[in-house]
Amino acid sequence: MAINKSKVAIGFIVAGALTAVFGAVLLVVGPAVMKDQIIKNTVIDPRNDLSYTMWKDVPVPFYMSVYFFHILNPKEILNGEKPMVEERGPYVYRKRIQKENITFHPNNTVSYLEYRTYFFEPSMSVGNESDILTIPNMLVLGASVMLEKLPYPVRVIISTTFKAFKEGPFLTKTVEELMWGYESKLVEFLNQYLPGTLPTTGKFGLFSEFNNSNTGLFTVFTGKDDIRKVHGVDSWNGLTELSYWQTPECNMINGTAGQLWPPFMTKETTLSFYSPDACRSMELVYQRSGVMKGIPLYRFVAPTTLFANGTVYPPNEGFCPCRQSGLLNVSSCRHNSPVFISHPHFFNADPVLLDYVNGLHPNEDKHGLFIDVHPQTGVPLNVSIRLQLNLYMKRVSGITETGKISEVVMPMLWFEERGYIDGPVLKTFHTSLVVLPAVMEYMQYGFIALGLVMVVVAAMVYNKVKVSNREMLKDTHEHQTQEKYVLNNPEK
Repeated sequence: MAINKSKVAIGFIVAGALTAVFGAVLLVVGPAVMKDQIIKNTVIDPRNDLSYTMWKDVPVPFYMSVYFFHILNPKEILNGEKPMVEERGPYVYRKRIQKENITFHPNNTVSYLEYRTYFFEPSMSVGNESDILTIPNMLVLGASVMLEKLPYPVRVIISTTFKAFKEGPFLTKTVEELMWGYESKLVEFLNQYLPGTLPTTGKFGLFSEFNNSNTGLFTVFTGKDDIRKVHGVDSWNGLTELSYWQTPECNMINGTAGQLWPPFMTKETTLSFYSPDACRSMELVYQRSGVMKGIPLYRFVAPTTLFANGTVYPPNEGFCPCRQSGLLNVSSCRHNSPVFISHPHFFNADPVLLDYVNGLHPNEDKHGLFIDVHPQTGVPLNVSIRLQLNLYMKRVSGITETGKISEVVMPMLWFEERGYIDGPVLKTFHTSLVVLPAVMEYMQYGFIALGLVMVVVAAMVYNKVKVSNREMLKDTHEHQTQEKYVLNNPEK
């Protein structure tokens, strides 16, 4: 049976056109399908195995690196000389994060307590927890500033009390004691006779409140009714606003809890989160785009206005009373102790702060904070939060422990909390968010290209068949004409 090439060519033209149309449909529908899948997997829902597990137990390893400012000249400081410090560290702790008491509510929110536990990592540290360091004694120098407005005789009694409990202006302790607490007769006395004076009822340490503790009761949106609200904080400890600060704007609880953000970010998006440790909401801004192991990212950094004082940046007036720009006064949420938060080494702060202390060398690469986020999902890929703890100290008459100390915001330590996606989590993330979308994109254009090629080739074949058929008809017609002529003219 002879094959009709024209019909075959027409069939291929139709098939090619349908293939191209299918590719075009995928081009339109594909992104919508991917967006729908992202929304489905971003919602906080126990049925979303991977994303829910990431949210609940945070499988990414987190580490806290602590750097102390060891005081080199404590005696000279008491005589009014400029402090000299030497950075010691890092002392690295693995941070385990786990959410408990998870409760879903009818209004598309979920509440939880997030517990954190720290484990010392000697192999990652420079030194050991047994290292001995000297830093300011917050119990003495902090309390002296807090009590400087009391009558002079009362300040003398306070100074006598410090002497009775053998508390001096500086502490020389091991790293472990400074971090997690040490025995103090003064602390025991205050907890027994003046309960509530100190933030802790046990040993006194700079991070004693952090270990084996939770960050408060967070209630966040699940995103089920509006994906733009997912992970956003609805309330913290039952509060929808704070009471630490002077203005409603500064008391607002904005953004997420600082671990995940809503998907579909743009370069105009800001990264907002509430930090219980800093007692305020913070906002990071887009800096640049990048790629981490094949995954696209946006890097968000702290704007120079984050810790600016009210004079430099009027909206921050509510965080005052302020000192030099670059310092956040957290005394209102730290039992009125004269404690300030800043970037490490006073990076992005008023340069005058560096004139009061020797041994500081601010550097953006070492001391700036950043969060790298996958913009399509709002999942952080690489995080580095760096903050410094400072104590405001000065001479207070009547309290001889303060000697002739010059007025100074004294750096005590700075720490970096960092984590990044790696291992099986990164592989799954890369497959789901890079490989599969790329395959779908190639399929879309592949179908369109294949369809167009089929149409063009089939059209060429069809045209060739048509031309061939016309030539055959022409030859047949000429042959028949010649035969008739011969029959009609036999003599010729």
